[in-house]
Amino acid sequence: MQRLIWILWPSFVVAGAAEAAFFTLVDPQELYLFGEAVHYSRLATYSVGFFAFWAVCAASSALTCFLQDAGASGKG
Repeated sequence: MQRLIWILWPSFVVAGAAEAAFFTLVDPQELYLFGEAVHYSRLATYSVGFFAFWAVCAASSALTCFLQDAGASGKG
């Protein structure tokens, strides 16, 4: 359980900061996905963006925990 908290909490904080920085510079109504304009509401775009940032940051934190364990046990 502690390892899950080590992964999810820092990634949540960084995802919030990344989303704030990204959407400060980019208007959600001007985004294009595969050449088509995004027709979702601003709130939906913010939500999807946050969860996408959170997933990327969680993957980064999980990889860090994995590599830290491999290095501590002498496998890496």
